[in-house]
Amino acid sequence: MATVRHAHTVWQGDLLKGSGTVSLDSSGIGSYDVSWPARSEEPNGKTSPEELIAAAHSSCFSMALSHGLAGAGNPPTRLETKADVTFQPGEGITGIHLTVRGEVPGLDADGFRAAAEDAKKNCPVSQALSGTTITLDAELA
Repeated sequence: MATVRHAHTVWQGDLLKGSGTVSLDSSGIGSYDVSWPARSEEPNGKTSPEELIAAAHSSCFSMALSHGLAGAGNPPTRLETKADVTFQPGEGITGIHLTVRGEVPGLDADGFRAAAEDAKKNCPVSQALSGTTITLDAELA
């Protein structure tokens, strides 16, 4: 059965001087201030669409990798994934770099890298962002 998740943003003002608040409605876990400077300069306590994409991508990738490893008989003890989303004003999102470090008993480095590449290719967020270059560094702890 399909699921739908909800968020909404209230924006006030123009792009450069305005600001907004994005609310995570489905989970109810919070509302976060957003602004153009948080995208193009320093965050200064505010978030950006790119940070939210990074959060979505790192969590989706971790879930996909965990599932793939367990399905192959090597469930991970721990995965730590970082997603770096690069935003270039005037161009948009120009790339995403995933870095994962894993503790996976019984698996060698090549096996881990292969599983990570598969997760990068097949996690739903990677697929949704397939028009963007996605790179990966994967290593065992």
